[in-house]
Amino acid sequence: MSMSSDQMELREDAIRGHYAAAAAMLQGLDHTPRVAAAKEVSAPEERSPGIGSARRFRSTTPGLVTRSTARPEGVRLTERVAATGGDDPLPSALQATVMQALRRAIAVALAVSDAFGQATGLAALKRANLDGALGTDKRGEFADLLTAEALLTLHVFGNATAFLLSAHASEAVVEIGEVEEVLTDNGQLALHGAIWELDQDLALLATDEGKLVAVVMAYAEQVMEKVALRAQGAARLGAFTGVSYRVEADDFTIAGFTPARRGRGKPLVMAFKKPHEVVGNHIAKYQALRLAKMLMAYDFDRKLNPFAEMGGFIFTFMGDGKPGTGKTTLIQMMAGLINDYCQVAGYPFRYANLSTDNIDSYQGKSGQNAKAFVNGVMDPNVIGFGTIDDIDQIAGKRGDRQSSAGQLEITSVLMESFAGANTVVRGNCTFGMFSNYPENVDDALRQRAGARFLVDGPQTRDDYIDILHLLLGKTHAIPVGDHDLFAAQEIKKAVAASFNQHGRPQEDGLIRVFDSVSKEIGALDTIAKLGTYLKAIQEADPRFTGRAIKNITDAVKVRAMDFELPDEWMENPELFLFRPYDEKLTLIRDMSKPITVDMVVQEINRYADSEFRYADKSDEVAIETAVREMGRMEEARRRYLEERAT
Repeated sequence: MSMSSDQMELREDAIRGHYAAAAAMLQGLDHTPRVAAAKEVSAPEERSPGIGSARRFRSTTPGLVTRSTARPEGVRLTERVAATGGDDPLPSALQATVMQALRRAIAVALAVSDAFGQATGLAALKRANLDGALGTDKRGEFADLLTAEALLTLHVFGNATAFLLSAHASEAVVEIGEVEEVLTDNGQLALHGAIWELDQDLALLATDEGKLVAVVMAYAEQVMEKVALRAQGAARLGAFTGVSYRVEADDFTIAGFTPARRGRGKPLVMAFKKPHEVVGNHIAKYQALRLAKMLMAYDFDRKLNPFAEMGGFIFTFMGDGKPGTGKTTLIQMMAGLINDYCQVAGYPFRYANLSTDNIDSYQGKSGQNAKAFVNGVMDPNVIGFGTIDDIDQIAGKRGDRQSSAGQLEITSVLMESFAGANTVVRGNCTFGMFSNYPENVDDALRQRAGARFLVDGPQTRDDYIDILHLLLGKTHAIPVGDHDLFAAQEIKKAVAASFNQHGRPQEDGLIRVFDSVSKEIGALDTIAKLGTYLKAIQEADPRFTGRAIKNITDAVKVRAMDFELPDEWMENPELFLFRPYDEKLTLIRDMSKPITVDMVVQEINRYADSEFRYADKSDEVAIETAVREMGRMEEARRRYLEERAT
């Protein structure tokens, strides 16, 4: 292996060296199911009568014999795949592609397993175990490493299979249920269990060739999901998760337990909006415009965005406002800008929306849908934009009896994905959560929104004239009158006025805190005074925690980069987008501005205003609900006593 930037090259000869063993596993192996129950499936018919089937692959891992009284199941996966073609004696091009993808996926998994064995000393421990020289002090380490080997081998197999077949995926959808035969004795036995269970699924679900790829990919994705969960509690995986492996021939990168995806996006079908068509919402529009350009600074070679490295990147944001104030229009504007920029640069763009359709009654399916949504947008090979419209309906609020199990699953996935222990912000994607009722969003999930966009729609007389003219279109002859169309939407002037308004709080509860602190310590012009103000806010609202401070400081860093990348850089990618990462980083640093006290005060007030607004509404809703419950109980008690009396 050779080092290539931050990746280890997985040599082609190391992969091809496992082709014979991989082909033997696919042609035939014996496996006794341990965890899963064998389904009632028939063995595939021989395609050429009179010719015996290929020899069955048997485990040769020394010292790892497992005993079972169950009957071993003969598995001939190549014949199972060929059987999906009906009576045709020759495999089709698609069947051959699936077989080749499975063989290569197994070979890649075994090559990574070998690399892990060399890096951790597992290979030496296996030899010592074979010779009967494994000391008792090494048995615990040996068992842990074998479990780690099994987990990574299974995940790489599923990862490579899904990646290699992704270009052949069709519209066919299958439900294979939960993967059960996940064995952690060692890598080879883990593969045997996976091939056995895949054979079972193909026998039941791949009723024709059209469903062949769908079943194989569904199994690969399910096994990755299950193994990744198991790996969270496993030991000695650092040698695998701490390095990325690169398979150059397939343009395939293995980065721990993160699924790899090809850098391609689907054509986006959406009614895009131009910036002038978003009336009002000045700060939200301004930040969306800048964020669209920030995304384009992402470096596909370094897999990092200079803005993310400097701490001025918006990874998650929440847009809230009353119904009809322009949240959908804002989404259409931002998606349109990113789409246009990506088309000029030739970058793949992926937009996805998590909707109520993703809430499923099947246990665990809602969480899987949410995870697939997040993983698709976060794919480091694309520029991604993910939206969750009406998040108060999609993600459940913990402790709320009205929240379904599916909604709570989505909440858990989003919280872990947006600010979990394994969250990596590369700067290639952003997620926007939108709601008319943000007070109904779980507090912890809402606080994972690093930026707040108040989508308040048109506010001034000029705003209302502009939006009326815009929506009437050109099918009328009514004169505009004494008005300069869209002058009020001049973004820089409007944004400066909007930011200045936040020199003082807007919400009554926060105004009382601000005035009290200012009266006691004077102007907020030092770190100590600003910290005193933050503590006073926390005393007024205990939900104002350390995460709130992080979100505020991130917003301040964004303000420090209060500049817009020139339009020329988006129109001519050679000027900026295609330049080396270090040059892009230098250009951005040269344009950044110093952080001022006014910026900090304004961002504290902006964020705290939103929290007080949410809290006030949330408390009021809770009080109203409690009053209704008390009224119902009182009426129930009255009726009960009346019935007892009669």
